[in-house]
Amino acid sequence: MTVTTTASPRVASLDLGVIGNCSIAALIDRRARIVWGCFPRFDRDPVFCSLIDNQIEDGDAMPKKGVFAIEMVGMTRCEQSYLDNTAILSSVLSDDQGNALEILDFAPRFVRFERFFRPPQLVRRVRRISGRPRIRVVVKPCLGLGEEPDEITRGSNHVRFVGADQTIRLTTDAPISYVLESIPFAVEKPFSFFIGSDEALRAEIETTSREFLDKTTDYWRDWVRSLSIPFEWQREVIRAAITLKLCSFEESGAIVAALTTSIPEAPGTQRNWDYRFCWLRDAYFVVHALNRLGTTRTMEDYLGFITNIVDTYSESGAEHLPPLYPITRGGEMREFEVPNLAGYRGHQPVRVGNGAATQVQNDGYGAVVLAATQSFFDRRLIQPGKEALFAQLERMGERAIAVFDKPDAGPWELREKQVVHSFSSVMCWAACDRLARIAGTLGRADRKEFWRGEAKRLKGIISDRIWNEEKGHFVSTFDGADLDATLLLIAELGFVKPEDPRYIATVEAIGRDLGRGDFILRYGTEDDFGFMHTGFLICAFWYVDALHAIGRKDEAKELFGRILTRRNSFGLLSEDADFETGELWGNFPQTYSMVGLINSAMRLSRNWEEAF
Repeated sequence: MTVTTTASPRVASLDLGVIGNCSIAALIDRRARIVWGCFPRFDRDPVFCSLIDNQIEDGDAMPKKGVFAIEMVGMTRCEQSYLDNTAILSSVLSDDQGNALEILDFAPRFVRFERFFRPPQLVRRVRRISGRPRIRVVVKPCLGLGEEPDEITRGSNHVRFVGADQTIRLTTDAPISYVLESIPFAVEKPFSFFIGSDEALRAEIETTSREFLDKTTDYWRDWVRSLSIPFEWQREVIRAAITLKLCSFEESGAIVAALTTSIPEAPGTQRNWDYRFCWLRDAYFVVHALNRLGTTRTMEDYLGFITNIVDTYSESGAEHLPPLYPITRGGEMREFEVPNLAGYRGHQPVRVGNGAATQVQNDGYGAVVLAATQSFFDRRLIQPGKEALFAQLERMGERAIAVFDKPDAGPWELREKQVVHSFSSVMCWAACDRLARIAGTLGRADRKEFWRGEAKRLKGIISDRIWNEEKGHFVSTFDGADLDATLLLIAELGFVKPEDPRYIATVEAIGRDLGRGDFILRYGTEDDFGFMHTGFLICAFWYVDALHAIGRKDEAKELFGRILTRRNSFGLLSEDADFETGELWGNFPQTYSMVGLINSAMRLSRNWEEAF
């Protein structure tokens, strides 16, 4: 899919492409500018931060800081597309006089010396296509939260941007003086730009650039070739799968909820959060989606991440399991505001860290058990689940039993209110249910009987407390009267059967009361920040899946097709969308949303045997 933009001014948007290598990632706008990127990993200070440092009246003006632009003089068109089945983005810039050039953007990722080579480094490769195109390079990184470098030094082929806590190196075979002073020059031969950690290249620039490009291309195409994709919507699913992979931090196995911070869920709402962390709940859904596609490495890596979490939690003696973690499990997650960044379209505050880390969210115990369950049944895995892991997971089950009927902040992370959330309780039940199944496959009849009994007991209590006879549907809290979209998941989790009249009634009620056009509200009640002003995209996919499950398959397929049109030009989704216009809001790219796309496509597609 190729998308074209003209040089006319427009406001900042989430019409962005993403590149990365499971160590770092960057976002590229429709003028081929890098507007977001953190070094040396996802959750560090953004070196390129202009995405969250602009005003709506800025249009497409060159940002004052936090950007890496390669401008073609006189450009009138920019056509962009991913190289097929890769995370490599091609931007073709052209003018009306026949001049054209291509920029290829990627982060190196391939196998070298029998391990993955994924340096904290971006590569921009520029080549002439026709005529005599001229470019102006603007490199204005920030070091610290929106702070400009303390010092800029140069060598024969590199520039160092020096800050108090980090130094970034740009290595290039383009003229250094022209780059530093943003002086236009002609592209008469290919030029390459390597930007990342302060390390010198060990070989000639052009040779290294070509080698990295070829090997990274081969890596991604081999990875995609291994996917078990549906017959329909293949391109959409492949792009979503690659994007999920880019949101995994391979060093530790953590999976971030999104790559950005402080993109508001809706304009002017103060719902600006930092999503560059690993939520146990979100990561379970990501792993579940990738499992459906047949890629197991991410699951194995994440399993290592959560087993370390369980160890630390058990040793600490803490009362509650935190719902989210830094991607290396260490460091502080204190939430604070950054006053010297203007925000996305001027919407403040810009926040770093996330206060939800201190919340009580009782669904986490179930999320840990569910994420690990497949490892006990999947014989493809190098390290399948065994007795030691089962013992760790039983600790999670014990906590689930203890808290299933206790108040918490819930899956929507309410900051000023705690009640007994139905979803949290059902996830606690799911922990017991899966532990019974795991015990069975391990031949532990005694533990199977114990966990089966606890699952039955919890289910009886929960079923009575979350059903509202007067309303005629399940409700979002114990003995409550309101709906929320997580009730759509209770059939998928196995708590009820899809044909259960109570579930069908609940799906219909959600469509009626929480539906807004093609979207679904998380909930319709007022919270700490008021009412919802945008649709939460994963809820729309949950609704599609629920419609399919209760037999409304044609309706589900039609709705799914309409939701796909809400993706940006690169096939990506953020967290939220405007009810009326479909404009994307919220942190980007949102793993939850891409998971929803994959799951719905896998359910709705004809199978390969039916297609021929």
